[in-house]
Amino acid sequence: MKPDPALEAYFTEAAAWDADRATRAQRSARTAWQVAAAGWIAVVLLAFALMLLMPLKRVDPFVVRVDSSTGVVDVVPVYAGQAQMPEAITRYFLDHYVSICERFDLATAESDYEECGAFHTPQRNQEWYAAWVQSNPDSPLNRYKDGTTVSVEVSSISFFTRASGISDLAQVRYARIVHPAGSSAEQRSDWIATVQYAFGAPSKDPRTRRWNPLGFKILAFHTDPETLTPPSAPSVSGAASASTASAGAHP
Repeated sequence: MKPDPALEAYFTEAAAWDADRATRAQRSARTAWQVAAAGWIAVVLLAFALMLLMPLKRVDPFVVRVDSSTGVVDVVPVYAGQAQMPEAITRYFLDHYVSICERFDLATAESDYEECGAFHTPQRNQEWYAAWVQSNPDSPLNRYKDGTTVSVEVSSISFFTRASGISDLAQVRYARIVHPAGSSAEQRSDWIATVQYAFGAPSKDPRTRRWNPLGFKILAFHTDPETLTPPSAPSVSGAASASTASAGAHP
């Protein structure tokens, strides 16, 4: 049978059209994958750029000061923990720390505990927790659960300089007055606390910075009775060391 030239031309044209349609589909799919890959690359680059910019996104509070006589306006610089503190400021913090952390009143115990923690290093905070945890029989929460309160009166603060020239030691003399529940009789005892302290960068936590805006830190705290006579009640934060010293004392 002799092939029909017109029919062969039709089949050839149809095959070419089908091949062209398949080529266009492949080209369209390849273009779609390229666009999708470009989109993912843009998303990754955007996320990376945001990560780099995150440290720059912060809120720095500042105080604007206006001179009442001249009207000059300036911005008060924020303390960053690098300036040398005057002795008066150190004396204030030592007095405040001992007054807050050595007293006890069940009504303010939780707030006092948190405020004292704002002045502690992590190691000192562990010791503070061990002294206050209710599983400790000598915890003030257990000793004074009957409503007894303890107040503190600081009498003197002395500073000492090491042989290396570093001034980071102080002794605080204070009186602890125990007010038994339901009684007007007071039990007064004299104590002396040896404190190692330092100034560092203030905390970024607003609550902690409200209590301790200058980064004052208690590195070590040891308290002993002023006299050799065993006191009526041990110190809140130095209970273990004080009881040991009292047990070894001889009148």
